[in-house]
Amino acid sequence: MRKKILITGGAGFIGMHLARRLADQHDVTLLDDFSRGREDAELDELRTRVSVFTHDLTLPIPDGLPRDFDEVYHLAAVVGVVYSNEEPQRVLRTNLLSTIHLLDWFKELDGATLCFASSSEAYAGSVTAGMAPVPTPEDVQLVVSDPTVARSSYGFSKIAGELLCRNYAQAYGFPLRMVRFHNVYGPRMGYEHVIPQFIERLLGGADPFEIYGADQFRAFCYVTDAVDAIAALTALPNKETLLVNVGNDREEIQIEHLARVVFDTVGRHPALEIHPAPPLSPERRVPDVSLLRSLTGYEPEVDLREGVSRTYAWYAEARASRAPQA
Repeated sequence: MRKKILITGGAGFIGMHLARRLADQHDVTLLDDFSRGREDAELDELRTRVSVFTHDLTLPIPDGLPRDFDEVYHLAAVVGVVYSNEEPQRVLRTNLLSTIHLLDWFKELDGATLCFASSSEAYAGSVTAGMAPVPTPEDVQLVVSDPTVARSSYGFSKIAGELLCRNYAQAYGFPLRMVRFHNVYGPRMGYEHVIPQFIERLLGGADPFEIYGADQFRAFCYVTDAVDAIAALTALPNKETLLVNVGNDREEIQIEHLARVVFDTVGRHPALEIHPAPPLSPERRVPDVSLLRSLTGYEPEVDLREGVSRTYAWYAEARASRAPQA
């Protein structure tokens, strides 16, 4: 059945990949204010297959947006450690207001399913406090990381977002999927995250190569696997609220070893300069995705070396296109 689908933050990283995934089978509308979403050739190509509605979700949604969607993916948010550290007030204001305004509009839809993009940062404080195991399941008790540290702004915004969505769904009776993304990466994700940062610094000739928190562990999920997972979850006929981890638990890796994977891919092997991890950066983050598997049969298809290779190819081409022409 052909559905009508809305993706907030649709010109952003995961939003763009999700739109590409869905546009052949469904009628897709992207909502974005283009504060972070990119106006580029890739979006121009996608515009031939989707509709685009420009709006800032820190303001109520105007009447011009239709109310006949079957699925709504709420991905719009300010994300990334850099923004959390430097503009925590913007992170909180944008993420909370955008979710409230989306929910106030969504509650009037008839029979639609909402998918809310949460994050592993929601339980980061629980792991740090020793209240949650690693790999981490969905049902751990949540605590707010140190509120005096700016980085806690993002995790709190996602805890509050989950609470808002859960209570609206209970009050208005709509199906809800809340997905906690775990280190999703890939082409077009910006420059604020570890893998594109590593690639960009290598392409810029960094030597020695600085790494913060080299002894920490993460499990990275390639973006096409993540969007396949959330599309499958949102399409489920379940009417009850589902909270589900989305990630790749097959390839946990130490950050220093991740750097060496990127070095091998780029073909440069500079000396390392190791620094302590920044405040509130978890020592280990790995999702328990057994619930996702049981619900959808999910298995990640893109391994880390292949995903890093695809990501490097995109960033190398983007860098070359920015270079001055002779």
